[in-house]
Amino acid sequence: MLDLCLLGCGGTMPLPDRFLTSLLVSYKGRRLLIDCGEGTQVSMKMENTGYKNIDAICFTHFHADHITGLPGVLLAIGNAGRTEPLALYGPKGLIEVIKGLTVITPFLPYELILKELPINEGASFQVGELFLSTLPVEHSLTCIAYHIEVKRGPVFLPDKAKDLEIPPYYWKYLQRGEEIEVENKRFLPEQVLGPPRKGLKLGYVTDARPSDALVDFLKDCHLLICEGMYGDDEKLPGAITYGHMLFSEAAHLAKKAGVHELWLTHFSPSMPDPENYLEIATDIFPNTKIGFDRKSEKLTFTP
Repeated sequence: MLDLCLLGCGGTMPLPDRFLTSLLVSYKGRRLLIDCGEGTQVSMKMENTGYKNIDAICFTHFHADHITGLPGVLLAIGNAGRTEPLALYGPKGLIEVIKGLTVITPFLPYELILKELPINEGASFQVGELFLSTLPVEHSLTCIAYHIEVKRGPVFLPDKAKDLEIPPYYWKYLQRGEEIEVENKRFLPEQVLGPPRKGLKLGYVTDARPSDALVDFLKDCHLLICEGMYGDDEKLPGAITYGHMLFSEAAHLAKKAGVHELWLTHFSPSMPDPENYLEIATDIFPNTKIGFDRKSEKLTFTP
């Protein structure tokens, strides 16, 4: 299963009950962050998530509300005893921004590996068993959306393995997709594996205007975490000017992409009660939820 915790759901500036943008994704004991706004390490402390096992931090872009929590998180990771390298991913500008922010964290006990991602064609990369892809989106500066996939291997068919007289000791190798040789007989994984099974897919979009490209990119996500900077449709001119989305636009995006569930996040500080506008979204996409700091969920595989 894929464990998620929305550490912060605010945009622009933190509020007393709303930290800035960050998402923690956990799978099989390893973790990654997407964005790292102010308050990230506080939410992590409140949730007792630990810091040491964060293997990557990914950034959508480099506006302050998405990255100014980073120095404190880097120090917390070091204080937790991490010595293994930590990878940081983001669009062009990552190296310059991290160089500036780490002036105040000069003695980290681990290496930072900085990986700037190509923009125009998007990028795909792997963190542990998580497969990430990016898509450039329309914002007031270079910005990317992410989707994360957990792939699932085909089901193992023990009856077929028995029919082929393959000793049980070798089954684990076939399950891992490896060929084996037993008594001069070669066996292939496809001889004992069923058809492919559907994995898990998570979409994460903040600071973006809706687009057809996003619809394709987010197709069939189990969960889409998407910005809803403004609830009121009358805020459309501002959303267009600054590269953001309305609740209604995020809901239309979720509906067109065929996602299962939508969480709205990245709320304007001018909107202290986003739940007041929820019906605008649910009228379009019923399975819409309002995000809040430390909102959590487990995504599980379907049969």
